[in-house]
Amino acid sequence: MTDFFYAIEDLFVNVLFAPFDALRALELESWFAANAINWILMIVGMVAFVYWMLQLKKFNDNGEENKSITSHSYL
Repeated sequence: MTDFFYAIEDLFVNVLFAPFDALRALELESWFAANAINWILMIVGMVAFVYWMLQLKKFNDNGEENKSITSHSYL
């Protein structure tokens, strides 16, 4: 039974956490390169937010949204 748990440990330490070890080693050389994934996700989030706001403005300018207080049955 202990071999089973050692196999799980080996899987996580040597295989699944290998990308994190590589990022940790890369951080010593370049902080910006080690955080590239974070930068990319921040840019994607900002682009999605701007797109969402532009779509909301477009629908607001067209007057398509029902803004009455009885627009939902639970109100």
